[in-house]
Amino acid sequence: MNKTYKLTLTAMMIAIGTLSSNLVAIPIGFTKVFPMQHFLNVLSAVLLGPYYAVAQAFCISLLRNLMGTGSVFAFPGSMAGALLASLLFYKTRKIYLAFIGEVIGTGIIGAILCYPLATLLLGKEATLFGFIPLFIFSSFAGALLGFVILTVFLRKKVWTLAGQSFKN
Repeated sequence: MNKTYKLTLTAMMIAIGTLSSNLVAIPIGFTKVFPMQHFLNVLSAVLLGPYYAVAQAFCISLLRNLMGTGSVFAFPGSMAGALLASLLFYKTRKIYLAFIGEVIGTGIIGAILCYPLATLLLGKEATLFGFIPLFIFSSFAGALLGFVILTVFLRKKVWTLAGQSFKN
């Protein structure tokens, strides 16, 4: 896959993620869960690789914050999930590990990274593991959708990527 194709696909995912943040974001407490981000993280992890996946997650988080549809917690959550999902996929070439990487990366690692943001920067009282249930729920829903769509599309040969082999 050439760089122009990857940049175009990344830009399309950023546009979809930014536009859908007005429709799908669910405010819970002082966070806003956004399952569409995790769906896009799994897609970009499998189709584009770690650099593009993390860049896509950062750009969507930044644009959501600028538009007021996101919170500062979008940065560590989405970027940790995208990175772990893409690294696990590119190490094993198994789509289900991209799903698991997204859920663990966002739901556990990203949630733990949000604790210092809540306590130090925002001055909010939060428990260390208070973010984990919310982040796991959001990441599981979005990553599962990404896993199902990738599995169906690749099995039905809707997506054919030159030189890449995939396993469920």
